[in-house]
Amino acid sequence: MKEYLLEEIAGDGFNYGYRKLTKLLRRKYHLIINKKKVYRLCKELDILRPQRQKKVSYPRKLARNRTIKSSNKLWEIDIKYGYIEGEDRFFFVLSIIDVYDRSIVEYYMGLICTAKDLKQTLLRALFKRQQINERENL
Repeated sequence: MKEYLLEEIAGDGFNYGYRKLTKLLRRKYHLIINKKKVYRLCKELDILRPQRQKKVSYPRKLARNRTIKSSNKLWEIDIKYGYIEGEDRFFFVLSIIDVYDRSIVEYYMGLICTAKDLKQTLLRALFKRQQINERENL
């Protein structure tokens, strides 16, 4: 088995760890062998690959919890897209959602979604919820 391991390491398996080497020995040489046995053999032959170092993970920054007491205090914008099978195109749905009552204030559906579309949808939402007058409209 040591010869098989050295043979495989010399060939394409120079980057293989003991688990991949175990599968290779099982498939290629039809051996009934455990990964622990292969680990011990690799350690004995000093061909073990160094263990990967754990990457430092930084804590996720969560959104601030806000207490919203009435409607129109906090809105969220969400963009979703889907695929149209027959036309081989994508479509977009842009929604403006009121966080307080979880209702959709205004939405836009189209084949493209640009900043201009967002601006028009936001202005329609503000007008619909009576946050701006029609004269203030830019």
